[in-house]
Order: sequence, then structure tokens, then C-alpha cells
Amino acid sequence: MPTNIFDEQHELFRNTVRRFCENEIAPHVEEWRNNGEVPREIWRRMGEQGFIGFWADEEYGGAGLDFAYSVIMIEELCRVSASGLNSKYTVHNDIALPYINMLGTAEQKSKWMPKCCNGEHIVAIGMTEPGAGSDLAAIKTTAVRDGDDYVINGQKTFITNGHTCDLLVLACKTDTKAVPAYKGVSLIVIEDGTPGFVKNRKLQKIGLHDSDTAELFFEDCRVPVSNLLGEEGDGFKPMMRNLQQERLVACVGGIVTAEHLLDITVEYTKTRTAFGRPICSFQHNTFKIVEMATEIEMAKTFTYSLIEDYLSGMDITTKVSMAKWYNSELLNRIAYHCVQLHGGYGYMEEYEIGRAYQDVRMRTIAAGSTEIMKRIIGKRMGLGED
Repeated sequence: MPTNIFDEQHELFRNTVRRFCENEIAPHVEEWRNNGEVPREIWRRMGEQGFIGFWADEEYGGAGLDFAYSVIMIEELCRVSASGLNSKYTVHNDIALPYINMLGTAEQKSKWMPKCCNGEHIVAIGMTEPGAGSDLAAIKTTAVRDGDDYVINGQKTFITNGHTCDLLVLACKTDTKAVPAYKGVSLIVIEDGTPGFVKNRKLQKIGLHDSDTAELFFEDCRVPVSNLLGEEGDGFKPMMRNLQQERLVACVGGIVTAEHLLDITVEYTKTRTAFGRPICSFQHNTFKIVEMATEIEMAKTFTYSLIEDYLSGMDITTKVSMAKWYNSELLNRIAYHCVQLHGGYGYMEEYEIGRAYQDVRMRTIAAGSTEIMKRIIGKRMGLGED
């Protein structure tokens, strides 16, 4: 698809990433899924190749590159079906680490970012709680100032990278009486091994088995005040601002995955025969494939126009919310029909399409559910509250 996003340097980067994905990731994806984890070594290898934190300043381990390089990483990871690694990678590279880069002091960034860029450290973001998902102003985890420390108590759940993280960017309440409530939200970095920071069980999901998701507990967890990102009570607005990029990441991953699933299904239907002819040649199947290809192309065009807008500095909140819910719902429809076109083999976990069918289900939930996206769009259209 023609686009103004990528130049020659981007494509050189893509060639390097593609070779790496084909040689060092693709052969191991099924093994990692079966083992329920991505080995640390691949993380370090990605860091060595300059695939992590490349948008950061050189003094902190990056190369000052733009968001289009993140798009390339997501595209290539999705094309080798590394859905679990892609989930872990995007949370680290495009969601959690940017908070340290955006809000951190020079001292904080010098301390944490180089190891996050070279693959030595993995970062998670602690937002969701058992009673607070999309309503981040309602979080209950507290951080009470006690001298030069914050004493943190509370719980987080559904935290990607939660079990393996070396650093956690934690959303918490430093002022429980703030009005409005969001003015009491702050962001604090917690290092693995801090007393009172408890990584509880690794959650058993229906898909993305190699992407660790955990419950986290904080029991009188003492963290230095120097670990505060930005100012006290100023954590909410950066989270709202960064959600544009988080949802754009989800949009790209969703549409590229849909495209990949259709590609492997088309190849399968050309070789699988019924009644002496390829199953793709039956009119119903031909029409279904054509419909899916059309929907993907239209959604992809919209998504990549949003990337251009985002790179130019435009506010894409409304449109990215549209693309987030639409792409994730489309991906689930594509996965459903691709399984159907594979017949009984599509229901087997040994087939890529069967594994993908499990993995994609989370996309209508993570980074803001379909329903929340529609609520945001409705409010921005002036349609009022529910």
C-alpha cells in the first residue's frame, strides 16, 4: 500500500528486522508458546540489534528514531506469528518505557533507560486493578509519603510483563481526597526485588501463552521519593496522552495480523481440495475471501493514515478510538472465518490458525475495550454520557 510513512532508512531497518525475525524468532514461536515464556536471551539479542528503545536519545541508549520504526517492528513480529513476543515488546517499547523517557529526570533516565534499551531490563505498566480497568481515576492503590519514601499498598492485575519485569511504572493514588479524583494519580517506578513488591501468580490465559500476565501486590512497599515520575498528582494526563500511541500500536498489530491470517488461509484453500477442486474455487468461499480482503484493505488504509497524522503531531484521539474498536472486531471476524475455511484442521492447535484464533480474542479488550472506545467516540461527538 502506498504510504508516506516509510523512507529508504526505514526500509533498510525493515530488512534487518525481517531477517532477524525469520532466523531467530520464527523457528521458536511454537516452542515459546508451549513453554509459556519468551527466553531472556531473545530480549537481549533484540537489544543488541538496536530494536528496543530506538526512539530514545543516544545518551540514554537510543538512536532518536521516530514512531514509524515501531510500526515496522510490530509488522514484522506479527508476520512471523510472534503474537506473545509482540505483546511483551509493545508494552515495553511503546507503552511503558516512554513514560520514563517523557517524565523522567536526567538522573532517572540515565539510571534506567540504557538497560531497558539494551535488553537487560524489561518494563511493565501497572494500571489495571481488580476494580478499575478503563476508569483509571478510580484506582485504589495508594502511595503515602513517609519522609523520603512512599509507602505503597494495593493490587494490580492483568499486567503484561508483570511476572518478568525488572521495572514497573505504577499508577497509584498519592492523594485519595483529590477533587476531581484524577488529580490524585501519580506515576512511580518500582524496581524488582523491592521489599513489599510481590509478584503473585502468572495468570493462565486462553491465548498469548508466551506473554506473561500477572497479579501484583504491594504490601507496605517502600519506594524512594526519587522514583516519582514527574510531579505528584500529574500522572493522569500523561496516561491519557500516551493512550493515543498505545491504541495506535493495537490498531497496527490488529490489521497486520488480520492480513497475515488471510494470507495463510488463501494459501491453504488453494491446496486443499474438495470434490476434486480447490476449496477457494467454490463461489461462497471465493466471495468470503474477497470480502475479507476488501475489509482489511479499507481498514489498513485508514490505520496508516492515522500513523501519518500521529507522526505530524495531530490529535488522533477520536479516529484512533474508531480504528481500535473496528480493527480488533474485524480481526476476530477474520480469525473466525479463516478457522472455518481450514475446516477441522483449523480447530487443531498444531495449525497456526487455531493458535491465532485464541490469541486474537484479547484484542477487543486490551488497550480499551470496544465498548469503552465507542463511549469515548460518543462523548467527543457531543452525544453526552451513557
